[in-house]
Amino acid sequence: QVRVVESGGESVQAGGSLRLSCTVSGVAFDRLAMAWFRQAPGKSREGVSCITASGDNSYNADSVKGRFTISRDNDKNTLYLQMSNLKPEDTAMYYCAADWGAGTTAWGTCFFRQDRPDMESWGQGTLVTVSS
Repeated sequence: QVRVVESGGESVQAGGSLRLSCTVSGVAFDRLAMAWFRQAPGKSREGVSCITASGDNSYNADSVKGRFTISRDNDKNTLYLQMSNLKPEDTAMYYCAADWGAGTTAWGTCFFRQDRPDMESWGQGTLVTVSS
């Protein structure tokens, strides 16, 4: 059974930086694309960044391009999200997702998915609060 545990969220001032971590167990981590999602109060969950199983390819949503970097350590079964130049609109609960939230195209790029509700195993998330 897949289990994900997110950590690293804090309250920071605008312009600050944070690094989120997600440890994954119960699944072949090094074979799966992974993704970070976030959900702000009153809004639906949205994909932020995804990364292929090998880590060779990643994608960032337009809202975070140039500020967020996703990475992974397959030896530690851990996914990371380095966030810099944080803005108040980045305030949200952040979640990581395995194969229910990310996939790999035939061309070797990653993409977000939310079409597998039967496979979802969301963690408790980690809260990022950015004040102006």
